[in-house]
Amino acid sequence: MLIIDSKDCENIDKALKKYKKKYEKARILNQLRERQSFTKPSIKRRFEVLKAVYKQEMNMGMHED
Repeated sequence: MLIIDSKDCENIDKALKKYKKKYEKARILNQLRERQSFTKPSIKRRFEVLKAVYKQEMNMGMHED
């Protein structure tokens, strides 16, 4: 649960902006999406390796798409 400390003189727009920033930093939406379905650890690891290989190819300029 996210709690925002609001002062009496603070505008509601500023409080909402603070809430949105905290919400994004907490990555609540990502957690909800991950919990919708179970992914085997071996598949997670495979995706991580493929992602790392892709990033490395992009950094070296070898990927031609």
